[in-house]
Amino acid sequence: MKKIAMTTPIVEMDGDEMTRVLWGMIKDKLIAPFVDLKTEYYDLGLLHRNETKDQVTVDAANATRKYGVAVKCATITPNRQRMEEYPQLTEMWKSPNGTIRSILDGTVFRTPITIDAIQPVVKNWKKPITIARHAYGDVYKSVDFRTEEPGECTMTFKGISGEEHTVSVQKVDGPAVWQGAHNKDTSIRSFARACFQYAIDTKQDLWFSTKDTIAKVYDGEFKKIFEEEYESTYRAEFEKLGLTYFYTLIDDAVARVIRSEGGYIWACKNYDGDVMSDMVSTAFGSLAMMTSVLVSPDGTMEFEAAHGTVTRHYYKYLKGEKTSTNPMATIFAWTGALRRRGELDGLADLSAFADKLEEACYDTLNAGVMTKDLVGLVEPGFSATAVTSEEFLDAVAARLETKLA
Repeated sequence: MKKIAMTTPIVEMDGDEMTRVLWGMIKDKLIAPFVDLKTEYYDLGLLHRNETKDQVTVDAANATRKYGVAVKCATITPNRQRMEEYPQLTEMWKSPNGTIRSILDGTVFRTPITIDAIQPVVKNWKKPITIARHAYGDVYKSVDFRTEEPGECTMTFKGISGEEHTVSVQKVDGPAVWQGAHNKDTSIRSFARACFQYAIDTKQDLWFSTKDTIAKVYDGEFKKIFEEEYESTYRAEFEKLGLTYFYTLIDDAVARVIRSEGGYIWACKNYDGDVMSDMVSTAFGSLAMMTSVLVSPDGTMEFEAAHGTVTRHYYKYLKGEKTSTNPMATIFAWTGALRRRGELDGLADLSAFADKLEEACYDTLNAGVMTKDLVGLVEPGFSATAVTSEEFLDAVAARLETKLA
């Protein structure tokens, strides 16, 4: 069978631990046999980031801006424990996702992969819920420090005009920790536009939530910009399509989400989106069944799985043990990138291949062949067998080959 051709490369960002192992298997078993794969490769593994002083992350992000499509493997963001685990590290490097999101100024949309055999924990959820996470600023771009003595912390903004604005943060009578966060109107506006446009493209209602009753200026700015964009640009199209834009406080939103049937986009600030996407994915079945795409205002897209590097399974793998690590979200990161590349380059065969690979995954799961994390979640009466990661990928490959024959 002749391999499907590509004309423009996808930016490929390799990662860490068990997801790096699966990354190679997915390419070898599900893509390379069928596609003449063209990628521009960047190794975002922790040790290589350390060797390059994290320049490789910046290079990968800039390459993504150049080519318009990227696919990323899960990566380690080191903390104190990881510094002990990897003594070669010279610095506690920042999250590569945070760096990439900052450079691309994108919005992260996360949607669960659902199958009939696994029903959500929230029984009234009938349709997937897409989390739109603002991918710039707030605590992910914050500065923090600790002080030991009584005193006062102030925050000062110095304008290029020379004008200064100072506010008192707090007076304390002993040791304290401090944090300064920010966001930019341009990024918030890009976030709003991406959310409204994605809602129109996918024909889903849009919910947005902050805590503007407490953060009256900070969160209030988010609310104001969303309202401005809706009224000036998107209201007419929303009404034409019968869509609803709805704003509420984050705590009220959580209550409404739990009582809803799903089937909408829930736009959240950076931290809220980080937390709520994990909650939604777990309630729908597994974090390994959560897709993630970073969408920039210029249409650049970076696809990845929403989960981490699966450290526990990786150490089993290093001991020579077989693991049953769910590769679904990582497969769908690849299909998303291949489909987008096909759309941009006018390669219908490439986009169709992505669709068929996803169909092969669904067929495999619906046949009861799945990794261990899913077997315990299936509905009564559905027969499922736990298989290793490699066995699952082989089963998908067999079905894919049949579809492509």
